[in-house]
Amino acid sequence: MLFSYCSIMGILTWLFFMISKTLIVEVDLFMFCSVNFSFSMVLDKISISFSMVVTLISGSVFLFSHKYMEEDPFKDRFIWILMFFVISMNLLIFSGSLFFILLGWDGLGITSFALIIYYQSQESLGAGFQTLMINRLGDVVIVLSMFLLLSSGQFTIFSMSEKMYYLSGVVTMLCVASLTKSAQFPFSSWLPAAMAAPTPVSALVHSSTLVTAGIFLMIRLSYNFSMSDSITSMLLFCGSVTCLLGGWAAIYENDIKKIIALSTLSQLGVMVFSLGLNLPSLALFHLYTHALFKALLFLAAGHILLVTFGNQDIRLLGGVGLLMPLVSVMFNISSLCLIGFPFMSAFYSKHLILEKMLMANVNLMSAFLMMVATMMTAIYVSRTLKVVSSSKIISSVFSSVSSIFTTLPVMILGLGGIMGGKLLLSLEVNNFEYVFISSSESNLINFITFLGVVLGFLGFSMKKSSWGLSTLFFLTPLVYGSMKLLAPVKKGVGTLDYGWLEPYFFIKNKFYFSGSFLSNMSTWPNSRFFLSCFGLMY
Repeated sequence: MLFSYCSIMGILTWLFFMISKTLIVEVDLFMFCSVNFSFSMVLDKISISFSMVVTLISGSVFLFSHKYMEEDPFKDRFIWILMFFVISMNLLIFSGSLFFILLGWDGLGITSFALIIYYQSQESLGAGFQTLMINRLGDVVIVLSMFLLLSSGQFTIFSMSEKMYYLSGVVTMLCVASLTKSAQFPFSSWLPAAMAAPTPVSALVHSSTLVTAGIFLMIRLSYNFSMSDSITSMLLFCGSVTCLLGGWAAIYENDIKKIIALSTLSQLGVMVFSLGLNLPSLALFHLYTHALFKALLFLAAGHILLVTFGNQDIRLLGGVGLLMPLVSVMFNISSLCLIGFPFMSAFYSKHLILEKMLMANVNLMSAFLMMVATMMTAIYVSRTLKVVSSSKIISSVFSSVSSIFTTLPVMILGLGGIMGGKLLLSLEVNNFEYVFISSSESNLINFITFLGVVLGFLGFSMKKSSWGLSTLFFLTPLVYGSMKLLAPVKKGVGTLDYGWLEPYFFIKNKFYFSGSFLSNMSTWPNSRFFLSCFGLMY
């Protein structure tokens, strides 16, 4: 069903690329106080092409899940939750009004929480609540933007005019909400924790669904409105710091799934940095190429986990790629895409973003952080490839899981990882960008990448400061510490269940006490005179 839908979306994508038209379907729900509450869908080349990419990856992941979860007694329930996850993402893709955005946004939050806690352990429960709490912050900001929309007399976001005084406030609030959903600094800690979910879920979350929802919303806003200097500066800072954090933390990580998760964090920083450069078309281009090769990378890693009976430590995975030539080749292809190897799919997007950075008028700090993050990416990718593909075989206990359900998805996404960049570049004219930089500046990017590859193969390490860097500069213990600090002390009450609700109940009780105290004071003799002096009673 998903592949059939993807084929239809592929035909419509080609059609909309040819005609370059936008179709808006709007249904009026009700009108209250002269405000028209509507339910609108936006059909254009951006939404239809992204839906095609999402369903292509989803179909491949569902095929892989048939083999990966075959021994799970609740396999059908897992498939249905995963299907609702994909449906929520498609609702968000076609959303044109705040009602539609909230429907897909909250659907992603609920289903992602159910998928992260699927294994029902204490670790997965903590990771699920951390993801839910941080994403709730973005949901609150979106709900608060309702007041600005109501003051304008409309509820549709993309029909706003740049002459309206509240536009900058709405765009800023939606960008902040998108930063929480896309795990940008300082909201980055939930993304590595979400690895508690099964590997097929990770392949969807990190490629084309949950984390890309915030990026997609910011791309939509960038296409419709011109971003102010303050917003672009915020995006440049958050993108560069997030890219550096993800790359630096991945160097000291030994869990193969967390290394791939931190690489997602790094690539999301590249997309946000591109949005800060006012290049939404390049950010969307990199979003597509990243979705294809990151899903391939997770499926190849899931194949390795199946063969090694769930072993995720790369120190015990030596030479496993030599026993699986096809999976090893696909793992290498997706890893080379990650560093922007020439003529792979991500080379056409990532390398172009870095060149436009050298050409643009950006601050030196952001450009320096992006260059260091590029080198860090090459270091951890070459380190992982060295262990999986070229080192000696450590363990002799392997299982054979080769079947059509594991081979076909990897082949489909492998073609996307090799040919996706060139194909998307030939289809969309907006992806062409002129770059006027010197050859030395262009070679600087290649030199930094080559230097990172050499350092990775030589075993680059800084063990003294590894714990602070592997925890994203203490973001992870800060979030967990705040959740435990605000938790109730009473026995029998879960630490995470009511943790962040405690400040609410504290403030509520203080207001209730103050109100009751003033009410009792008003009944005292001669109290009305003193209260009226302080303006508390008329």
